[in-house]
Amino acid sequence: MAKQATKLVIITEMLLFKHIVRIIDAAGATGYTVTPAEGKGSRNTRTPGHPTVSDTLEKIKIEIITVDEKVARAIADEVAAKYFENFSGIIFIGQVEVLYAHSL
Repeated sequence: MAKQATKLVIITEMLLFKHIVRIIDAAGATGYTVTPAEGKGSRNTRTPGHPTVSDTLEKIKIEIITVDEKVARAIADEVAAKYFENFSGIIFIGQVEVLYAHSL
């Protein structure tokens, strides 16, 4: 049976990963998925296949799915307030229908 949930996506710098995970855990989210991210934005362009000097310059995409929209919005608000004035990133949120999940 399908279940309604909220999906939060944060695309930002790898340098912030551990800080954002602490925020996610403290907010009560049960998990997240992290993948490398490439693309073009207002602050820079990352081209696939070009090596970087350090992984701190890499971009990541963190996805959180939660049944509690308040948890997603709390994470988004805190990450944006703490980091997005000085670091590149974007956050978006939307409603999703979860078809199969071990737990939510």
